[in-house]
Amino acid sequence: MAQPTYSLRALVLRRTKLGESDLILTLLSEDGSQKRAVAKGARRPKSSFAARTEPFCVIDALCATGRSLDILKEARLVAAHDALRCNLEASAAAAPVAELLARMSQRDLANPRLFQSAMRVLDAMDGADESHRAALSAAELLKILAFSGLRPSLEVCVGCGEPVALVEGARIPFSAAGGGVLCESCRGLDESVLVDAGTLCWAQYFLTTPFDAIAEGPADLTGTFAVLHLVQDLVRAHIGSSLKSLEFLFTCGLF
Repeated sequence: MAQPTYSLRALVLRRTKLGESDLILTLLSEDGSQKRAVAKGARRPKSSFAARTEPFCVIDALCATGRSLDILKEARLVAAHDALRCNLEASAAAAPVAELLARMSQRDLANPRLFQSAMRVLDAMDGADESHRAALSAAELLKILAFSGLRPSLEVCVGCGEPVALVEGARIPFSAAGGGVLCESCRGLDESVLVDAGTLCWAQYFLTTPFDAIAEGPADLTGTFAVLHLVQDLVRAHIGSSLKSLEFLFTCGLF
């Protein structure tokens, strides 16, 4: 009996080796749900899948439904995002985006904003320099958390709901487990660390600013990396483990 097939547009997030020549692809579909499919023979040099199933590629795919994993039958390249693979700094900046999308997207759970924001940020990263690519990565990571129900509260206390003023030079209590800033009255109610108000201002800017504006706006690597460390704390607190690609970004010395 022929296997039922379906078509989808998808972003390749991850490739995992299977057997001698196959790959398991983790895909983010256009509706924001996650798909996993086997690309048979994709690791063979002459395979038509080889160049079309690299991370960051956007493909129009035809898949056959399988028992545990679907099978990739056809793949047409829509966008290659070669610039993000041919440059080590670009790959390092983009990798946390793909990793967090793979962690936050779920099978059969639609969340179209995940796919839409991923398309926009990868397009913006293609033409950006290293500093702006890091800023775009920080912005997308925060937006992924927000679209997944984990938007950090950066100006309102997560304990009592009172506004928290981000005064220049101040150090503000921040609880990763609680999901945001704390006022002085609530500081003792939850485990927190002191974060520079400037870092929280950068995080708010990344959360609320379109990618094109970030790519053309100010780039401060110190502020960007402070936000990326904040993101790592949020991921660790709410997902259970760190992003390996972010740890690489922190220690690689490329920026």
